[in-house]
Amino acid sequence: MGTVKLNNGIEMPQLGFGVFQITDLKQCEQAVIDALDAGYRLIDTAAAYQNESAVGRAIKRRGIDRKELFITSKLWVSDANYERAKKGIETSLNNLGVDYLDLYLLHQPYGDIAGAWRALEEAYTAGKIRAIGVSNFYTDQLKKLELLSDIKPVINQIEVNPWCQQNSAVDFARSEDIQIEAWAPFAEGKHDIFTNATIKKIADKYNKSNAQVTLRWLLQRGIVVIPKSVHKNRIEENSDVFDFELTNTEMAFMNELDTGKSQFFDHRDPVAIEQIFGTSLAQLK
Repeated sequence: MGTVKLNNGIEMPQLGFGVFQITDLKQCEQAVIDALDAGYRLIDTAAAYQNESAVGRAIKRRGIDRKELFITSKLWVSDANYERAKKGIETSLNNLGVDYLDLYLLHQPYGDIAGAWRALEEAYTAGKIRAIGVSNFYTDQLKKLELLSDIKPVINQIEVNPWCQQNSAVDFARSEDIQIEAWAPFAEGKHDIFTNATIKKIADKYNKSNAQVTLRWLLQRGIVVIPKSVHKNRIEENSDVFDFELTNTEMAFMNELDTGKSQFFDHRDPVAIEQIFGTSLAQLK
């Protein structure tokens, strides 16, 4: 499925499978099995998703050589300090049933980021994690972490989709040799993305779906992408994006869809921070 090389020399699949919002653990386990059967080798989960154990069971059931897999998890805000992060890493390892993680991320830019990052650095040095990074960091937050740290993040996982293209964030990360990874590539169906006329015109030319064109657009931007589905046919369809290539004109048509705004919430909005992360942050007191 193609790979990208991270700034520490590790190769990472560019197309992976995400399990956000798959709360039914049996359904999650089956979805990961279907993804592995379809050829996915990057699996992205998080402590906050509460499905690490289901991912681990699916991996064990398929028995694929561990070296062929690239397993990602993330530390939630409630564990974002040095001591809790150390325990959080161990919990993720145990839940997934693995000896090491290929990538581990700070899930949000809140809490004691410096302390949590130090725990990640120690786990990386100890060989428990092959690469460390962040998620949902703005460019200034990312730069601050770089300046304060001994080990540079390899990835910033952020919202990227046709309506929120994050051009400045992508350009900045590229200038810093930090890989961008896209969550919510389909914007969870907003703006009728699966039937959008602009995307459909391109899709019809290649006998592909709107979803496949969207993924292809992201891949050609050099972005790692982790689409989610619980439907086997869509899981397989989403992996079938390497037999066509968008022209410069078609890439430009896709670029015109950008609204410059998140399709979910502003991570710098105080009200959103309080509503979404307030309870988790209170646990750090």
